[in-house]
Amino acid sequence: MIILVTGGTGYIGSHTVVELIQAGHEVVIVDNLVNSKKSVLDKIKTITGIKPTFYEIDCTDKEALEPVFKAHPFDGVIHFAGLKAVGESVQKPLMYYHNNVLSTIYLSELAIKYKVDRFVFSSSATVYGDQEVPFVETMNLLPTTNPYGETKAMSERILKDAATVNQNFKVSLLRYFNPVGAHESGLIGESPNGIPNNLMPFVSKVAKGELEILSVFGNDYDTPDGTGVRDYIHVVDLAKGHVLAIEKLQDAIEIYNLGTGHGVSVLEIVSAFEKANAVKVPYKIVDRRPGDLPAYWADANKAYEKLGWKAKKTIFDMCKDSWHFEKNYKDE
Repeated sequence: MIILVTGGTGYIGSHTVVELIQAGHEVVIVDNLVNSKKSVLDKIKTITGIKPTFYEIDCTDKEALEPVFKAHPFDGVIHFAGLKAVGESVQKPLMYYHNNVLSTIYLSELAIKYKVDRFVFSSSATVYGDQEVPFVETMNLLPTTNPYGETKAMSERILKDAATVNQNFKVSLLRYFNPVGAHESGLIGESPNGIPNNLMPFVSKVAKGELEILSVFGNDYDTPDGTGVRDYIHVVDLAKGHVLAIEKLQDAIEIYNLGTGHGVSVLEIVSAFEKANAVKVPYKIVDRRPGDLPAYWADANKAYEKLGWKAKKTIFDMCKDSWHFEKNYKDE
């Protein structure tokens, strides 16, 4: 297939591009590089032997996006492009609604117009709001605790409605949790522009000495050690899930959790990282972040039953691969 991957130079996007190419698909990337670097394209080529076609375009610019659909006979779209920091979304809600919702509307409009039948959306466990864990796909979407989660829930509803009335337009909504780790080559991984918002790159940069100390947001949650509990998943496992989702998409609307099925706390991640890599990660406890939930993880049985997908890599793998990438990484 020929697949358009939006946000394809970003963290999850770049790993998915690698897996798509290695599965025999042709990939075209659209990315505005707001949270990624163009040099990722050369690293993808080093890993796979193929450099994907790339367009530096913002997905909220429909006029710039449409010629890409005219130029390539796409079989499917995997939509990653979006702002993703929970805390930032609380501070800048309009920016998040504009970017994340509008991009989904324009991409689905163009996909339908140009008869691109398969659309895989990078959603989030935040759409479940604050419900009993583990989260299962049959749960209702609740008002979430932050605008980021709301943009994902809105985008899901938009895509469901579009699939309902456009007979050949099939949508797969992938709800996942906290991707961590890096490609085993050490060439691609999570390298956000500026101070990291996510835990693992922050841990890596503290271990490397680039940042002085890790801030742990709250230790008074109702969890075993008081710190937030999340379903951490290796980014390569996650990428493989996207490939299977687009290859096996048959129904008008398919929804899958992609996770490990169990939660790990922030302090457990810190401890695992120290043990896996024989390094120290100093940390301090600070106030909770607005919008964060105490604990959540996935029931991922449906993805195994329907897609044949299961997370295989361990927390130890995630920590080892993250550190391998961090040691190799040079700011470009």
